[in-house]
Amino acid sequence: MTTATRTIVMTGATRGIGLEAAREVLRRQRDTHIVVLGRASSAAEVLPGLLDISAHVSTVDVDLSSRASVAVAGAELEDRLDSGDLPALRGLVFNAGVHLSNAMQSTVDGFERTFAVNVMSTHQLLRQLHPHIQAPARVVVTVSDAHFGDLRHTGGTMPAPRWAIPEISRPGAFDRSENVRAGRRAYVTSKLGGIHLVHEWARRLPAGIDIVSYNPSLVVGTGLARETGGAFPFLMSQIIPMLTVTSLVDTPVPAGAKLADVILGGTPAETGSYVHRTRTMASSAESYDTDRERALWNWLEQVAQSTG
Repeated sequence: MTTATRTIVMTGATRGIGLEAAREVLRRQRDTHIVVLGRASSAAEVLPGLLDISAHVSTVDVDLSSRASVAVAGAELEDRLDSGDLPALRGLVFNAGVHLSNAMQSTVDGFERTFAVNVMSTHQLLRQLHPHIQAPARVVVTVSDAHFGDLRHTGGTMPAPRWAIPEISRPGAFDRSENVRAGRRAYVTSKLGGIHLVHEWARRLPAGIDIVSYNPSLVVGTGLARETGGAFPFLMSQIIPMLTVTSLVDTPVPAGAKLADVILGGTPAETGSYVHRTRTMASSAESYDTDRERALWNWLEQVAQSTG
């Protein structure tokens, strides 16, 4: 059996494109140990199948909506890396995300759940683990072209993002926050926040440790639509799948392979880049705002210091 020489930590690897990407990474790089960072019950379901591909797989339990749970999971990873139980950390993949039917759900810490999972947990984990990353390495944050919020990119199914920090971190921040449309606005806003976060971290990480945002575009069969409410689950399960015969829509297997390309560096991308499926391109004009990015960073740091 090949000895593992590198570790990649992944969130969102228990279903959809994350699971397919994990399978692909294990097939392509036999010396890679993947840590599936997710809820214990979900991880337990996929672990046997991943172990059939490679023995170099383990799991760490986490609830990404709880800052305490994220901190405990991060500490477990730090301990395993420091002790040599895990080989050198060469990659982090933040693929987990939620898309909810409203913007009213509160985490145990009092934050709006979409923003907490899609943005805050990414920063918290990266803040905790980045000192352990060894170059060359790549950090990947899954985002969405829905952050454009226009007809071309969403087909009119999504509203435009509405940025305001720290207001958008709180339940009820959007107009009619109890409605489905507000849940969608919270989602697209969080994906814009993910790109802002990538830009700011790209300015702060040392040379040799790259961070990029990855947009899989429209993928059916991921389970992301299960909590969205309204007609969206019907569209994603009955209408959109008919477009998989075109180049407009992917299914999890090819989308996961594309994500694996980004994770392993097969898709060329400079740090801070926005990768659309298989190539780099510009994200929305709104996503390039250094003042916003710095303000987001500073606020997230204040949260981290106030919660220990």
